[in-house]
Amino acid sequence: MGDDGPNLKRAYALRSPEECLRLYANWAGSYDAEFAEAQGYVLPAQVAEAFVAAEAPAGAVLDVGAGTGLVAQALRGCGFAGAIDGLDISAEMLAVARAKGVYRALRVADVTQPLPAGCGPYAGIVSAGTFTHGHVGPEGLPPLLDVAAPGAVMVLSVNLGVWEAKGFPAALEALAARIAEVAHLDVPIYGATDGGDGGTARLLRVRVR
Repeated sequence: MGDDGPNLKRAYALRSPEECLRLYANWAGSYDAEFAEAQGYVLPAQVAEAFVAAEAPAGAVLDVGAGTGLVAQALRGCGFAGAIDGLDISAEMLAVARAKGVYRALRVADVTQPLPAGCGPYAGIVSAGTFTHGHVGPEGLPPLLDVAAPGAVMVLSVNLGVWEAKGFPAALEALAARIAEVAHLDVPIYGATDGGDGGTARLLRVRVR
């Protein structure tokens, strides 16, 4: 993956849904090997482990920004046996995820917009790498609350570099009437083989009213 190909720098610099679609269409086939494995991307595992530890009520889970299915794979690795649905803006990334056989259903959707009819309610919602530079800001939170069942648990990673800059604290305060409990924990995005930006993510754990 050279400087002219899809990479983390280009992903963080995205400015529109159209740019996002082009980048991930080109990246889908090599994403797992050239990014996740090569750069020691441990964030999906961090999200999965935090979700399992949060003891969500029984029911289906929605993986937001599912990409190639790394969070769902990590959930299965943690022993989660329930139904997992995924959504992503990129059909090409979801095609890779579908081949892994870890999802019940996959949808092409933009999380910044109301989600498709029939989506939910979900007992759990997870996301890794979607709330970050050049991607989704706090405008993606209300559509997720709309498809969450009462008592549902959401574990979402938010790149610490956009936490304050994009206004996540204020957005959560504005949504307080819909949230029973909120907590967060800061974790590394990459492991010992880090070839990425050395970044940190805030794992946001929300229990829905």
